Amino acid sequence: MCDCSEKKVIKTDKGPKVIGPYSVATVANHFVYASGQIGLDPETGSLVDGGLEAETRQALSNLKMILEESGTDLEHVMKTTVFLKDINDFGKMNAIYGASFTENPPARSAVQVAALPKGALIEIEAVAVLSHCDCSENDCGCNCEGGEDK
Repeated sequence: MCDCSEKKVIKTDKGPKVIGPYSVATVANHFVYASGQIGLDPETGSLVDGGLEAETRQALSNLKMILEESGTDLEHVMKTTVFLKDINDFGKMNAIYGASFTENPPARSAVQVAALPKGALIEIEAVAVLSHCDCSENDCGCNCEGGEDK
């Protein structure tokens, strides 16, 4: 039996740099736990211009990249949490968010918060399952040896 409970920390140079003592994502038990993403441009480290709509698109783009680096994709997201600076922006966010999750959308919570890092208007975090994991091939990062416990 394979024991995939060991935590794997995901690091990437492709996305925004972390702005605190946390990982962009962790993987354990075939799940990916992606940290909340705001609308940071990965190249400049600054929030994108264009308000909530642009920030939502960029946050989803950042999330997509992190999930791909972790071995999965948006299609395998099970749950998201959306943090909005103003819950009145829910409709605008929802229209853009819906374009990223067209079939079988994940469970979701959306809440208003007092403030977000760097003055962002939105932050989105996600939990996903790995899109492919064959422990016998040790390609899921769970450090299994031929599908056997370590």
